[in-house]
Amino acid sequence: MSATSPVMLGISGGVDSAVAALLLQRAGEPVSALFMTNWEDDGSGECRSEDDRRDALAVCARLGIAFHHANFSQQYRAGVFQHFLAEYRAGRTPNPDVLCNREIKFRAFLDHARALGAERIATGHYARVDRRQGRWRLLRGRDADKDQSYFLCALGQEALAATSFPVGELPKAQVRALAREAGIGVHAKKDSTGICFIGERDFRQFLAGYLAARPGPIHAIDGTELGRHQGICFYTLGQREGLHLGGVRGRPPAPWYVVGKDVGRNILYVDQGHDSPWLMSTRLRAIEPSWTAGAPPATRFDCTARTRYRQQDEPCTVIVGDDGSLDVRFAAPQRAVTPGQAVVFYADEECLGGATIASTDAALELRQREVA
Repeated sequence: MSATSPVMLGISGGVDSAVAALLLQRAGEPVSALFMTNWEDDGSGECRSEDDRRDALAVCARLGIAFHHANFSQQYRAGVFQHFLAEYRAGRTPNPDVLCNREIKFRAFLDHARALGAERIATGHYARVDRRQGRWRLLRGRDADKDQSYFLCALGQEALAATSFPVGELPKAQVRALAREAGIGVHAKKDSTGICFIGERDFRQFLAGYLAARPGPIHAIDGTELGRHQGICFYTLGQREGLHLGGVRGRPPAPWYVVGKDVGRNILYVDQGHDSPWLMSTRLRAIEPSWTAGAPPATRFDCTARTRYRQQDEPCTVIVGDDGSLDVRFAAPQRAVTPGQAVVFYADEECLGGATIASTDAALELRQREVA
């Protein structure tokens, strides 16, 4: 089947992509839509893909635009999910959304759309693209609370040149209002959460279906055993829930937080206090960088960065090594900087790119490296 228009919208069944379609149509853009199946449920939990497909089809029928469907589940498993599992096995906490955007939404989808005859693609992400001085720039979405440029940091010039984000200029409330006024049935549909494309389910139960859990000891920083964990892969730095420690004799009645992992010895380390000094770091090393411009701004530059999605920008200095790895130095201590997650760099409203956090100078991590 050939595409009926030069713009192919990635439609998800949610309100953001629905309004993106509406805005493209109102702008006079010939638009068709493609729904991506990227995860075929294996019985390990509830997947909303079929419900989303029906909602997407209803949106297209309401707007009178052509509906296409493609299955990228093999590409997702090979290019995203296997890496996701390998990172958890290694004791790190990956961010599959960044990899999913690069490999699926802006590679497999873009290639498929072009094969159908489309010239460009569009999605419902809260971000913006413009061109300045001969290069394409990835910009934050106007709605700071919904901005998704963090997850798009691995996009390069080819993808940015071929992509538009129609809702990137709008606040979420206006997006819902436009959908309601246009009689689009998903105007009040809840935003999706959970692992990219896999949906909302009990994460520990889902992960246990793929990774062998190795229960082991939970230690305080001084080495005292406080309890047992269900498997290091199920915990991340800064986590409070799921430790089941309760009151510990001889310790103050304060919450416990995960502050480190010793994967080799299968020990989970905890400490009391949200801002425990064992959780703090001012420096990180990052690998496998992606730069939206194709290269870093310089071998040493100042900017701001985030080490988690919902986090304020923090001033830092980035030093690019001869091997491409990054030495990132923050002006102030950062809490729970987590290996496996993405560090994403900004210059005002522009997203410069991102990289994968490999290690930090958190005190416990440094101590463990010295012992090793």
